[in-house]
Amino acid sequence: MLTQNPALGACPSLRHEYQFQVGDRVETYNHCKGTVIRVDIDESGVFIVVRFETQYGEFAYDPYDLKVIQ
Repeated sequence: MLTQNPALGACPSLRHEYQFQVGDRVETYNHCKGTVIRVDIDESGVFIVVRFETQYGEFAYDPYDLKVIQ
């Protein structure tokens, strides 16, 4: 099991878990707009599942590839 030094703070990938919430409006790096429908963690880290307005289906993104919009 991995241990973490408390002096270093939380893992950078986990801090995004709280930045995005279900229902947030987001925009990708190529200006596609959509809505967060799920925030999940797997063995690779945190990923955000987004449903876009102009595309059919759901897509998973790295938190660094998205920004919250108003």
